[in-house]
Amino acid sequence: MNTIEKFRLDNRVAVITGGAGLLGVQHAEAIAEAGGIPVLWDISEELAVNEAERIQETHKTSCIGMKVDITSLDSVRKGMSDVLSSFSRIDILINNAANDPKVKSNQGDTWNRYENFSLEMWNQDIAVGLTGAFFCSQAIGTYMAQNKGGVILNIASDLSVISPDQRLYRKAGIADEQQSVKPVTYSVVKHGLVGLTKYLSTYWVDKNVRVNAISPGGVYTNQPEEFVKKLAKLIPMGHMANVDEYKAAVIFMCSDASSYMTGQNVSIDGGRTVW
Repeated sequence: MNTIEKFRLDNRVAVITGGAGLLGVQHAEAIAEAGGIPVLWDISEELAVNEAERIQETHKTSCIGMKVDITSLDSVRKGMSDVLSSFSRIDILINNAANDPKVKSNQGDTWNRYENFSLEMWNQDIAVGLTGAFFCSQAIGTYMAQNKGGVILNIASDLSVISPDQRLYRKAGIADEQQSVKPVTYSVVKHGLVGLTKYLSTYWVDKNVRVNAISPGGVYTNQPEEFVKKLAKLIPMGHMANVDEYKAAVIFMCSDASSYMTGQNVSIDGGRTVW
């Protein structure tokens, strides 16, 4: 096999959690572009099916969307069974789903401040971002280990490496205790995913299951200009990522091109975590 062919994912089936979300769709497109079969798991069946149909039409490949609640092990097992019934294999799991409140121009809510953060929100965010990855890795990873192996890719964040810089969210003229912040759960979840990556990478290493993570930086999605300017100053490359700038990395991490790589967390953040 020559080097370029190692990046191919022909006929490999990839389950993507949060598959109808901003980056989930990009991951699915990357899999399809490399010849693989994306399966979009999302809490919204309508969004998952619609995006799957679009990808299938655009890339002329099999692609399905399914409603799966990754906070329920029963739902995950049912989803896995349905995928195996359709394709008779699962080769790749991309743990992408997470709760991530977006920056808006009318920031001012204080629910996300540590002093005010509720147990309900804590449990909800951990359930989606971390427990969901645990359930999916447990079910699908066990299947991989009992068969011919596979790849698990966890989508972490530059905030799995560094702390949120809360100055990014500050608004002039607002008292400190009223300022919005990046919630604690986002950091905890993303750091936890890196820990899960390292643990699983050695747990199933003898079963040909490779486990890695990528830590993307912020993606530009028309955030308020003030926020974008502040963040750009913290990034050596001077700008946020375009929404499609992680696709090639996903193909690399999920393909035989990275065959001698496991347990790693790759930062793709324009250099932000270097400063």
